[in-house]
Amino acid sequence: MVSARKNTDSELKAETEKWLSRIEEEMPRVHETAKNRDFVRNIKAYISDCRHFAKEGKLVLAFEAIVWAWAWLQILQELKMID
Repeated sequence: MVSARKNTDSELKAETEKWLSRIEEEMPRVHETAKNRDFVRNIKAYISDCRHFAKEGKLVLAFEAIVWAWAWLQILQELKMID
C-alpha cells in the first residue's frame, strides 16, 4: 500500500510539474487588458498557489491549482479575450 501511494504521489508531482512548466511558457504571451485583467490575475494567482502547495508537499492542492489556471487560460482563449 505504501508503494502504491508513493507511485501516485510521484505521478501527481510529475503531472503538476509538467503543466506548471507549460503554463509558465504560455504566460509571457498573455497580455493584460482592461477587459481581461481580473482573469489574468486569477491565472497568475493559481500558478502562485500551485508553486506554494507543491513546495509544502500538498500535491493534490498543487495539481488542483494548476488545473484551475489552465481552465481560466483556455476559457479566455475561447472567449477571444487573449491571443
